[in-house]
Amino acid sequence: MSGMTSAADAPRPPGRPRSVRADEAIVEAVLDLLAEGSTIEALSIEAIAARAGVGKATIYRRWSGKDALMRDALSRLKGVLAQPAGRSLREDLVLLVGAVGRHIDPRAAKIMPCLVPEVHRSPDHFQVYQSVIEPRRQLMREVLRRGVRSGELRADLDIEVAMALLTGPMLVQRMLRWNAELDEESLPGRIVDGVLDGIRAR
Repeated sequence: MSGMTSAADAPRPPGRPRSVRADEAIVEAVLDLLAEGSTIEALSIEAIAARAGVGKATIYRRWSGKDALMRDALSRLKGVLAQPAGRSLREDLVLLVGAVGRHIDPRAAKIMPCLVPEVHRSPDHFQVYQSVIEPRRQLMREVLRRGVRSGELRADLDIEVAMALLTGPMLVQRMLRWNAELDEESLPGRIVDGVLDGIRAR
């Protein structure tokens, strides 16, 4: 994907060391502007720079463009990847399902629902979203594949469909509050148990 090199990946030219404080101010400015109602399309580098108190050149030294900056900002919003311990298939799946749609940052409740229509409208924004979500999907793929190799799960398991079955209900409940009677603390375990009942090796 062109133009998607992030600050973390891009090689730095020689010169003054990057300011971590400036990096954080820029990412925080993006999240604040999105939470206040700006769309990705309308969000400009000028507005981000003004909110962060830096020059536009400071942003372009760190990110190749707005898409790369958006990727890093949304990754920050989603938080650190859950790390399965590898002791138990069920335990690892409950951990990963429990992380679906969960955000520590309170701005996420305003930002994430507004991103959905933009992701549908714009192929570029769809690619940004996919680049944020794919590492999380890959973790779940690895856990499911391990279950297939160990003989706990069916050898003919459709990994992609299994992931959809596991993540879909949690995402709908967290984003739409689909059923107020469902307890979100116990829901990941209940989802995993229900799906495992259908995909376990017999």
